[in-house]
This record gives sequence, C-alpha cells and structure tokens, in this order.
Amino acid sequence: MNQPDDDGAQDFALMKRIAGGDESAFRALLEQHQDAVVGTVAKMLGSPSDAEDIAQQVFLRVWQHAKHYRPDAKFTTYLFTITRNLVFNESRRRSRKKEIPLDGNDSSGCHHEPGDEPRRQPDATLLEAELRIAVDKAIASLPETQRLAVTLRRYENLSYEEIAKVLDLSVSAVKSQLFRARLSLREVLSGYLND
Repeated sequence: MNQPDDDGAQDFALMKRIAGGDESAFRALLEQHQDAVVGTVAKMLGSPSDAEDIAQQVFLRVWQHAKHYRPDAKFTTYLFTITRNLVFNESRRRSRKKEIPLDGNDSSGCHHEPGDEPRRQPDATLLEAELRIAVDKAIASLPETQRLAVTLRRYENLSYEEIAKVLDLSVSAVKSQLFRARLSLREVLSGYLND
C-alpha cells in the first residue's frame, strides 16, 4: 500500500472518525471536498440544482460506507468513483426520460462573470464569455466517460492514474479517451480557435 500524502493522511484520519460516527469529522470532510464534487457534477449534468442533489447523495454514501473504506487509493479517487457512479446513473435516467436542462447558463458556477474584471474591454469580455459558454457546451456534448475524464483532468487536476482508477480503465485507455475528447473539442471549437 502506498504511503498517503498529507491530505490523504488527513482524509484517512477523518474517515476513521466518521466510521465511529463522528459528525464533526464528517462536516470537516464535507467542507474540504464539497466544492470539487459539486463542480464536477455540475459540469457533467449541466444543472446546478441537480449538482447539489447528487453531491448530497455522494456524501451520504461516504457516511454510510465509512466503516468499509480502505485507503487503497487516494480518498479523492474513492470520492470521485462514487461521484462517477451516481452521475452516470443520473445520465442514464435522463436519457430514458429525454430530459433537457432548461437553463443554458454556465452550470459550474466556477467561472468569472463578465463584470468581474472592470479594466477589460467590454468586447473582449463578451468574447471571452462566449468562448467559455462554447467550451462548456462542447464538453457537455462529449460521451459521458470522455466528459468525466476531461472534467477530472482539467478542473480537478487529477493524474492519469487517478482518473484511471475512478473510471475503472487502464491509464492508456484514459489517455485514449482524453485524446479523442480533445479531437472532438478541437473540431467543435474550430471556429473559435481559428479566429
């Protein structure tokens, strides 16, 4: 078993306390990882309200299964694996119901609004906002495995090895998924890249 890094050791200590029913340890773990889970779910599903609901389910599972947690991998790998399962289940449920998100707004809440930087030129700010929306839509159009791989790599800075564990793929398969995703994104965004 690998030695956990400082964050991993802290997460493991919190999980041991959670396994014993320590609610303050659960709150600490939740505060530490909630933004990453909500952001990832929002990027995957395109809905901030659904992101909150799915994130609650993720942390409920962490609480319920804390006694069975073993630090075979980083805690974030365990956390994003639970997230992956719930997001993929929700995606399948939506595809059966043919649901389409009603809001076309940025779903992650992670980007700056156009007015955040007052020194910028208005047209440059609008172009940047338009590009950001186009990128988000392009990512949302990817198949779910590619979309999650891109989200974990780009927004959560997970290594190929960590993404492979989350997606239950080999590292070479993750690299292949990311390569195909980049090709698709380059094709969809070619109008923006050539300007």
